[in-house]
Amino acid sequence: MEKHVAVLMGGWANERPVSLSSGEACATALEAAGYRVSRVDVGRDLVAVLQELQPDVAFNALHGPFGEDGCVQGVLELLQIPYTHSGVSASALAMNKVKAKAVMKAAGVPVAEHKVVRREEAATAHVMTPPYVVKPICEGSSFGVLIVGEEHAHPPQELTRSDWGFAEELMVERYIPGRELTCAVMGNMALGVIDIIPQGQKFYDFDSKYAPGGSQHVLPAKILPSVYQEIQKLSLQAHQALGCRGISRADFRFFEKENGLGELICLEVNTQPGMTPTSLLPEIAAHAGHDFTKLVSWIVEDASCGR
Repeated sequence: MEKHVAVLMGGWANERPVSLSSGEACATALEAAGYRVSRVDVGRDLVAVLQELQPDVAFNALHGPFGEDGCVQGVLELLQIPYTHSGVSASALAMNKVKAKAVMKAAGVPVAEHKVVRREEAATAHVMTPPYVVKPICEGSSFGVLIVGEEHAHPPQELTRSDWGFAEELMVERYIPGRELTCAVMGNMALGVIDIIPQGQKFYDFDSKYAPGGSQHVLPAKILPSVYQEIQKLSLQAHQALGCRGISRADFRFFEKENGLGELICLEVNTQPGMTPTSLLPEIAAHAGHDFTKLVSWIVEDASCGR
């Protein structure tokens, strides 16, 4: 009997359009692989929808709050529907940048110095010597990220806006110059490392991630083998320290020196990597021999409760 997979997508977070793109790509590939697929645009009635569908597996293609912070994972645990990606605790932990950094640092993964401040404080005066980065603690896809350079005499004035759409508590961390590198983990194996070169943007922001031609991806990254292997090692270390399951993606900054070595800092671990046509994880998996159909099939067969 064919396995019935409910692909959860959409939702109400800022990343809804990305999730819809990821979900549709995964649903189409799963149908091509022979699964019976139900596309679920997630709303507040999710429990009733899933009780009616009675799927064998829930494929989590949600991004952002509710989808990757442990909430929907808790719903699926309650309903005892096997689901993909990380479980409740790992999802909640990885989504909170401050708590995740503490766990990664304790596990030997290098992270940037940071402090947690209120929005009003960060808007009034520099809370750290520039350059630094201001980030919402529990958002993805670079939403709300502000870079404050040495040339900025004042803190970011975006923080004073009445329509600020993020939490009042923010993380301010030291800005790490250099290259943007990312590595995927699949199961208990680190895959390849991509060097991300944003096209026309100062950093790997939302447009760089999702707009066609927004960034150039160099795979495998042209770095020393020792640095490449160190990124793979640290990605797996971070994945395991946070308790991730299935697939994840760790993002790094590498401040390279003339000898090819330098400072390597892990920025965060993404437990729900994008699966859009411009996303990094499918590209890394394909390079390792897992085309998109094989990748989503592996993710479904890895699904379980109690993750």
